[in-house]
Amino acid sequence: MSLTDPSNREILKTVLEPLLEDFLYWFSRSRDLLESETIEFLSSEEHAALLAQLQNAQKEVHTAQILCKATNGQAGIETKTMMHWHNLVTQCWKISSKWRSQQNKQYRGIQFE
Repeated sequence: MSLTDPSNREILKTVLEPLLEDFLYWFSRSRDLLESETIEFLSSEEHAALLAQLQNAQKEVHTAQILCKATNGQAGIETKTMMHWHNLVTQCWKISSKWRSQQNKQYRGIQFE
């Protein structure tokens, strides 16, 4: 695919811009969770490493957005990089889901009088 072809640039822009926004959204939500809650099933090392990965990924996505805008949609992103971000989002979804499940179990165990 030639990025100089206007139709290919438009497709790339139409797909890539919202995808980058989605990555930033999920990275932000995951960071909020990690920064505000204790995730008991993660060791402190795992917690810190995941938080560092999220912070780095957010910087990478911001950089990619800037590049795409600066090149008027002619810059792409390597599939390997996108897969890394996708895998990180998936990992965070799993952690969030497990955490929510544990929270729900704790609340169900509370007896109201």
